[in-house]
Amino acid sequence: MSSNTWESNEELQYFREYLRIPSVHPNPDYEPCLEFLRKQAKLLELPIVVHYPIDEKAPVAVLTWQGLEPELPSVLLNSHMDVVAVYPENWTHPPFAADIDEKGRIFGRGSQDMKCVGMQYLAAIRALKRNGVRLKRTIHISFVADEETGGQLGMAPFVDSADFRNLNIGFSLDEGMASPTAEIPVYYAERTGRCVTFKISGQAGHGSLLLSNTAGEKMNYILGKMMDFRRSQVERLEQNPQLTVGDVTTINLNAISGGVQSNVVPPMLSLFFDCRVALDVNLEQFEADLLRWAEEAGGGVEVEFMPWHRRPHTAPTVTNESNPFWMTFKNSIDELQVTYCL
Repeated sequence: MSSNTWESNEELQYFREYLRIPSVHPNPDYEPCLEFLRKQAKLLELPIVVHYPIDEKAPVAVLTWQGLEPELPSVLLNSHMDVVAVYPENWTHPPFAADIDEKGRIFGRGSQDMKCVGMQYLAAIRALKRNGVRLKRTIHISFVADEETGGQLGMAPFVDSADFRNLNIGFSLDEGMASPTAEIPVYYAERTGRCVTFKISGQAGHGSLLLSNTAGEKMNYILGKMMDFRRSQVERLEQNPQLTVGDVTTINLNAISGGVQSNVVPPMLSLFFDCRVALDVNLEQFEADLLRWAEEAGGGVEVEFMPWHRRPHTAPTVTNESNPFWMTFKNSIDELQVTYCL
């Protein structure tokens, strides 16, 4: 199929326009995204409201398609505007050009995570409206900021606000994982984030000495414990082919900081771990283990959990006949003969 065929597809052109907006970390500018969404709202004849839960640097845009019975709990279709940092020298195409090849492959940061999903929501609503469809329930389509850095300025404070409660959400859809095949994975549970920083204090002094109780010694102990735990999860995956990465706890050391100069034993070192705790792990016990390892390291270790990861574990969505939202979703994809897996 020629690229001209793809070029003439209206929805793909909207998608590519969205991809060309470099809402990229570490300093994303969301105003061009908001302007794009305002134009989309006008084309769809839908109202749009932009909320600022913390400040103007982290907006939450909500388009609303009112249902025939707006008093019923509504449906939220959520996506995020921000994308992670790029290293253009490692790309085969410019990361914000949204180039498309003869196979219809689109190259751009955010093409999978997750500007595609936001555009799919709008494309579906556009098609339904053109076909004269009216839905019983109200549909809200949200585009949030700073998801890639934890959502502490965007969605996290928004869900605690009166503005969010007024949306009367009964069911929501968010991102999952891109599928390279015709089978679509459906995710109905989420591991619990418990990202943690160990701030390790120790005796400082000249690098020519063998001081005791140093930050480096304590760091080595904590690092060993965390990596032992990580290794146990890798072994679980290797020993049970039925498990996926979403079934285990992932531990990744993402940042190390500290040090003064090359010949000085530092008074402080810091370790940051990205932890995603599996559904079958007791959160209180997991946290207690981290605190215990910090104490066993020799004391003087402050353990900080990211504030937006302090929420309790959310139970998996019920996927049986007791959940009318799930059954509606399931019956629709069955009717469309879509292959899916849970």
